[in-house]
Amino acid sequence: MQPAIETKKLTKKFGTNIAVNGLDLEIRKGEIFGLVGPDGAGKSTTMRLISTAMTPTSGEAVVLGFNTKTQEEEIRDRIGYMPQRFALYGELTVDENINFFAEIYGLSKAEIGPKKKELLEFTGMSKFADRRGKNLSGGMQKKLALATNLIHKPEIIMLDEPTLGVDPISRREFWRILYGLTDVTIVVTTPYMDEAERCSRIALIREGHLLNCNTPDEIKRQYGTKSLEEAFIKAIETTK
Repeated sequence: MQPAIETKKLTKKFGTNIAVNGLDLEIRKGEIFGLVGPDGAGKSTTMRLISTAMTPTSGEAVVLGFNTKTQEEEIRDRIGYMPQRFALYGELTVDENINFFAEIYGLSKAEIGPKKKELLEFTGMSKFADRRGKNLSGGMQKKLALATNLIHKPEIIMLDEPTLGVDPISRREFWRILYGLTDVTIVVTTPYMDEAERCSRIALIREGHLLNCNTPDEIKRQYGTKSLEEAFIKAIETTK
């Protein structure tokens, strides 16, 4: 089966700084894949590269069979991309925000109504449909951002540190929603090891380098540790 996303020697430089260094990844269709590492590891840059928001310095990324350098439009029609600072419109209501993004994605009025109702119920936002975006809590803003990215039924959803700055209860609720998604590949960046444990497979990244890629349990087994934090430290030590 063709992977959902494949990168080969993917590299991004900013002057003399190498943010992503020869990254080789294969992300399978239907899995929750985590890009895991501390701030500055290159997670967000990798996400921007595979979402076509940024052009690589060298190497390549193929998403759903399309090359990110030459087939950006084909990719953008098939993915949802939620950056760390998603641009919701504070003066618009939840309902109006979803309508706005649905129209951007080219959905007809006949399509918008049923899909919006489904997403509001799925994310638990139905009773907040008339509330303005600026009056939502941080957790609810994240749910709204997710709903606007799902309105066009993407095959891949890319989430860049989606729970950053959100309270623990809202973080758990957000992941409950992610687990409820079907027929979609989820790529998420996170610095939180408890969230990494929730992923099907993870890529441990540090300073733009891939340290290891496997299931959380298998990575812990490889390094003989009980926690991913300890495994990450050992992965760093073995690559020095």
